[in-house]
Amino acid sequence: MNRTDPTDHTGHLADTAAGAPGTDPLALVVGVHLVLFDGGTVLLGRRRNTSYANGLWHLPAGHMERGEPVTRAMTREAEEELGITIAEEDLELVHTLHHLDTDHSRLQLFFRPARHTGQVRNAEPHKCAELRWWPLDGLPADTVPYTAHALREITHGNRLSAHGWPV
Repeated sequence: MNRTDPTDHTGHLADTAAGAPGTDPLALVVGVHLVLFDGGTVLLGRRRNTSYANGLWHLPAGHMERGEPVTRAMTREAEEELGITIAEEDLELVHTLHHLDTDHSRLQLFFRPARHTGQVRNAEPHKCAELRWWPLDGLPADTVPYTAHALREITHGNRLSAHGWPV
């Protein structure tokens, strides 16, 4: 883009204040999280050898890949991480979280399966030190903060929240 030309290569007006709120299109990372309940407990894994939240407890989760619908991303992650099979139509979106992590805006989607096949197991021991069922009212102190937030919101029936944004 030529700074003296007020249009970009598409002919649209160029933004001279890139990054200012409301001026740039948002490139958003979408995370998918599996919420498996058993009575009053939820399945969490302790992250290992990861660049984000290493050593903390977190729901089985991953990122949506380019060209992949969110439901397929969730079923893929369930199979990769837990060795279970979930039909896409058996997923219910139970919470949407707009999360600000340092300077990165992320959309975190939380799915609960109506059913699954296969035995839950740690299928990625190189990324997960252990799996454990935790009581919803007794999550470990070293749970990923936005995960604990989302689980509280889900428990209260709230389908949408934000976390990490300045007040």
